[in-house]
Amino acid sequence: MDSLAPARMQRVAIVAPRSGLRDVLVRVADAGCVELDRADDTGQGGLHGAAARRLHLLRSEPAAPRLSLTEPDLDALQQAGRADLLAGEAQLEAHHDVAVRREAVAALAGWCPAAEVDRLSTRLAEAGGALVPLREPRGIDPPTLLRDTGTVRRSLVPLVRTYGTVPYADVDPSVPAGIAYVVMFGMMFGDAGHGALLLLGALLLRFGHPRRLASLRPMWPFVAGAGLMSTLAGFAYGEFFGPTGVLPVLWLDPLDEPVRLLGSAVGFGAFLLALAYAAGIVNRWREGGPRGALYAASGIAGATVFLGFAVLAAGVALHWPASVVSGSVIVAAGLVLAGAGLFAGSGGGASGALQTGIQLFDVVVRIGSNTISFARLAAFGLTHAALGEIVWQGTTGLAALGPAAAVAALLVFAVGNALAFALEALVAGVQALRLEFYELFSRVFDSEGRPFRPWHVPTQRSSEVAT
Repeated sequence: MDSLAPARMQRVAIVAPRSGLRDVLVRVADAGCVELDRADDTGQGGLHGAAARRLHLLRSEPAAPRLSLTEPDLDALQQAGRADLLAGEAQLEAHHDVAVRREAVAALAGWCPAAEVDRLSTRLAEAGGALVPLREPRGIDPPTLLRDTGTVRRSLVPLVRTYGTVPYADVDPSVPAGIAYVVMFGMMFGDAGHGALLLLGALLLRFGHPRRLASLRPMWPFVAGAGLMSTLAGFAYGEFFGPTGVLPVLWLDPLDEPVRLLGSAVGFGAFLLALAYAAGIVNRWREGGPRGALYAASGIAGATVFLGFAVLAAGVALHWPASVVSGSVIVAAGLVLAGAGLFAGSGGGASGALQTGIQLFDVVVRIGSNTISFARLAAFGLTHAALGEIVWQGTTGLAALGPAAAVAALLVFAVGNALAFALEALVAGVQALRLEFYELFSRVFDSEGRPFRPWHVPTQRSSEVAT
């Protein structure tokens, strides 16, 4: 279960002798795993410090901050133009100045990942300092650090970070959200040939090509997942650079059975919404206990309404009166629970009742619209298939004109597929992201957390530090 939660944070105090505070802070900065309270890690908070003033007078281009192991001569750094070391000293001054001092001891408080506590304690002890675990302060949530260890997980975490910061108490949906994204992308970009090109692109990223995209190298598993799902969908649709006949149709031809594809897309969307409600229930419970989970529109109450509509729809489709009645009762029960929670949160009174009614209407409309919204999985899958059909018809039509037109046919095939690949990859990527954010994450998250921002300034290892 630890993999489904943000990294556990520990409230800590950095304790050091006054005379050795700088040495301890240098080790904290070099470790880069502690977020200190009331400190500005940009260096702007030290504008009145000696290092910050010299850095301002230097008027050089911004440099990556660094720290020297021993306390440097600031004037010598200025004369040598060492903006990097002055920037690091300016940050250190900002933290040094806000330390609480009692007799011969100084201390600062902050947050540290629990997994790093023992390692950092050993490093600080070598400099005469200590890392003291503290109780979490009431009313203050720890910062959130999503686990990004492992090649695959590291490629999926940015999907959640782009939406916002996961509250510390919530589950981390990075892996299931990434899986849902690539599956939705594959349904809309279903072509085995185009999927193979994405797999090739992922392989190139893995080995650092092209170099101008080297910063995207950690994303290669994500791209590979999208390519794999597109390839599998292409096999299911019988598409290989369009309806070329290279692959048999294993499931359905999108252009021949659009209604079946549409029903499958909406059904898959309903399944994803059910998972989103399950995650929402867990999050509301972790955030506000059983009561918070029971009455929330993104918790048990909302899930009950969603379940009721599912039972009701099944009854209508299958002509089961008992299912229609049962679904209606379940919907009513869910609306009562949600209404009670919304009315309590509105403050009561006539205005509160009106507000609750509007919000309940919104709950019902959103469930319907969000479920139907997954029809775009079929719509854009049809668009992709239609573009492939047009390109293939143009190619075969030219090829039928004789050997002289073969070159033109090959050109149409290559250019047409390139345009279809570029356009549909962009559209499918955007639409999958939209479904992820608006239909799913809006139920998983009810608030936003605070990102973990550790103070990290690497130590200058060279002996060429001006003193």
